[in-house]
Amino acid sequence: MKKEKNNLTAQLKHYFGFDSFKGEQEAIIRNVLDGKNTFVLMPTGGGKSLCYQLPSLLMEGTAIVISPLIALMKNQVDFIANLSEHEGTAHFLNSSLNKTATDMVKKDIREGRTKLLYVAPESLTKEENVEFLKSVKISFYAVDEAHCISEWGHDFRPEYRRIRPIINEIGQAPVIALTATATDKVRTDIKKSLGIVDATEFKSSFNRPNLYYEVRQKTKDIDKDIVRFIKQHQGKSGIIYCLSRKKVEDLAEVLRANDIKAQCYHAGLDSSTRSQTQDDFLMEKIDVIVATIAFGMGIDKPDVRFVIHYDIPKSLEGYYQETGRAGRDGGEGICLAFYSYKDLQKLDKFMEGKPVAEQDIGRQLLQETAAYAETSVCRRKMLLHYFGEQYDKDNCGNCDNCLHPGTKINAKEQLVIVLKTVLAVKENFRSDYIIDFITGRDTDEIVAHKHHELEEFGAGEDEDPKIWNPIIRQAIIAGYLKKDVETYGLIKITSAGKKFIKSPTTFMVVADHEFNEEEEMAAPEGGTSALDPTLSAMLHDLRKKWSRKMQRPPYVIFQDVSIEQMATDYPVSLEELKNIQGVGDGKTRQPYAKDFVDLIKRYCEENEIVRQADLRIRTKPKDSMRKLKILQNIDRRIALDDIANALGIDFEELLSELEGIVLYSGNKINIDYFLNEIMDPDDVGDIYDYFAEQEKDDLKAAYEEFGSDFSEDEIRLVRIKFISDMAN
Repeated sequence: MKKEKNNLTAQLKHYFGFDSFKGEQEAIIRNVLDGKNTFVLMPTGGGKSLCYQLPSLLMEGTAIVISPLIALMKNQVDFIANLSEHEGTAHFLNSSLNKTATDMVKKDIREGRTKLLYVAPESLTKEENVEFLKSVKISFYAVDEAHCISEWGHDFRPEYRRIRPIINEIGQAPVIALTATATDKVRTDIKKSLGIVDATEFKSSFNRPNLYYEVRQKTKDIDKDIVRFIKQHQGKSGIIYCLSRKKVEDLAEVLRANDIKAQCYHAGLDSSTRSQTQDDFLMEKIDVIVATIAFGMGIDKPDVRFVIHYDIPKSLEGYYQETGRAGRDGGEGICLAFYSYKDLQKLDKFMEGKPVAEQDIGRQLLQETAAYAETSVCRRKMLLHYFGEQYDKDNCGNCDNCLHPGTKINAKEQLVIVLKTVLAVKENFRSDYIIDFITGRDTDEIVAHKHHELEEFGAGEDEDPKIWNPIIRQAIIAGYLKKDVETYGLIKITSAGKKFIKSPTTFMVVADHEFNEEEEMAAPEGGTSALDPTLSAMLHDLRKKWSRKMQRPPYVIFQDVSIEQMATDYPVSLEELKNIQGVGDGKTRQPYAKDFVDLIKRYCEENEIVRQADLRIRTKPKDSMRKLKILQNIDRRIALDDIANALGIDFEELLSELEGIVLYSGNKINIDYFLNEIMDPDDVGDIYDYFAEQEKDDLKAAYEEFGSDFSEDEIRLVRIKFISDMAN
């Protein structure tokens, strides 16, 4: 052992092929080899796994690695298998194994071949596994994702609380606890729960300089924003996190509709599908994973270039861990989060019905997330402060707030008001209470405590009420105030804060971002507001030219709505033209399609138009399954009235669906078989010829022309045939 310990770098090179350790890896490994309890706080991508993998290969016996995810276990076992000269060096023991596989694992352990055994906490507590492990020489226990043990952690799992009693039952051995995210409170909780308060603690910096942090307003156009962002980073790997499984599936479908190689991943999918999706992502068969938080733990993909949060996360711990999956190779890592106050209210509502203590913890974690989203100070500084790390730079140069700083004001006098208020209410209340007190709001709680009678009550009522939140948040970062986590976020004053009251100095603050709910919901979906009238006129002229050339009505070439959108969005390629309403694949293959995009391209170049890359994206089609069934049944020549009955809709609704298919999706269909059954061919010809002679597509005029001879349904059916034949 002594020789191995003294030559750790050689062992590192032998087993893992690395020439040197990262950060404190060597010191951590030596601590484990010395048989001491160890606590490791290391950000994602810092090399936590090596801290227990290497010592397990060097020590006598089997190391038990307690890990929460089966996918993580499989990846790590495969990784060790590729390194080792011997079979059976690493195994996992969990519910995915049948009896034969389980017996094989136990045989390898008994015969001393297995140095690393990965188990889920649920598997560890099974009686038959406990009895088996009692007979095994355990080198040490590694508790990975150790934040799961704490109710204050972002991913609390009650079964983690049972780990220490089970260790006591199996047999004593040193413990190494590892996590990528833990505040001081969580860190204390982990060590206490695992019975390792004496553990040597190794804390790496949480700063990931290569990660860029940005928070954007969440609007109705969020899907379009995300598609545009991914198109700007074409071919790069990324993860998008959503809170609900339905949103994961819907968004993945939207991305695929826009020619982005994307798949969804959540716990509701069967294990083989999840495993295949994970493998496809690692092998770069797909570029983007849309997932719930179930995805990413232990995924060793160094070149994830962006992580997007569709919904604001429940905690900053979760946010930090998920964003930490970007840029693990030290290269580009863009962390983009979309924030809406309504999402925050939704998450708060989800807590109703839970135990009061759990609600208090959850709400405090949510408030920290909201503070991060709304703040205008350096996001890196705020994140690092949350994890107990000082960041001395005023501008990190790699977050939205630092690249686009807001106007600072000197809030020296306002800070004095805040500090005096905290003392006046005996340091016994949270920030929202303090703000109510300062602004003179005599709430029921303030009246109950008789604080409205205090001299300091309403001392800041003449100030803009929006300034108090940023002052309190930035005073905490500056060290004048502190938030007591143990008492669910009560605001306390520090010695520096008391000195500030006696001798105030300059205190520069920047106001929070305002996330306006009206603006959030009023994002336009395109339309004619930005229509270019000159280009519109040119496109109409080109349509007339092709109408004469092909001897077809102008609207058959392109509908008015399509022309308007072209004059708004400036599509300059056939691929972009497909994003225009009423243009399908069939339209782009027509001889005139290229003329239109060439005209637009020329116009943009001559007029130096800077195009917005915000073309209307192909959204997830509503009732897409219904449309598919209609097309399939038409291909099978099923009578249209029978199709309507089978779908449970009336015939008029079916006709509207068919009009949408030929007019707005640009699809071609053949309903001749049905028309020949219900109408005389000459009558069909008369109506068909009428539409061919019209300059405009006017269904009402057609009803007036043929109303006494044909039903509205018959006229609509022939119009559908005409547009399908001539336009598509």
